[in-house]
Amino acid sequence: MPILRLLLLPFRAPMLLVLLLVSAYLGLNWTNLAPQAVVLPWLPGNGQHVTVLRDLIMPLECLQAIAVVVICTVPDLVLRELSFFMARSKVLTLITTLFLAITGGVYLMHLNVLTDVLLLGASVLLARLDLIRLRLPMNPFGVATGLSALVLGGVWLGHQLHRSGLAPFHS
Repeated sequence: MPILRLLLLPFRAPMLLVLLLVSAYLGLNWTNLAPQAVVLPWLPGNGQHVTVLRDLIMPLECLQAIAVVVICTVPDLVLRELSFFMARSKVLTLITTLFLAITGGVYLMHLNVLTDVLLLGASVLLARLDLIRLRLPMNPFGVATGLSALVLGGVWLGHQLHRSGLAPFHS
């Protein structure tokens, strides 16, 4: 019976399907942009693609997606731990604030990354609200793990769509 409830969950919480579609789109987009993203003109080869960095783009994007899911799923725990960390000393407060400001500035400089993060964060928050609406007994880390698995599954689906050629409209 619990397996049946789990299988019916996307119909009871339709924002989970939206999250899957958004993550599939992001996987399709990241796969499409990966060869174009790494051009380093100062390296030998006159700005040709660097294969090592190109192969690292997809894992780094997936790591970013997991970070967005965790931050959006358990924000109270993340902020509490960050507050405890910053309360230890003024130096840690300064270093943490500078790190967050620099990271935010880098994201604002690359608006396509910021757009992906905002899109994924909004869909994760909508899926989380849909799960809360159902009043399911939820463990925060279980929800973060489940939503991360759903997002990574959608990214994998988008990646496979791009590789199979079933998405020729996305170029």
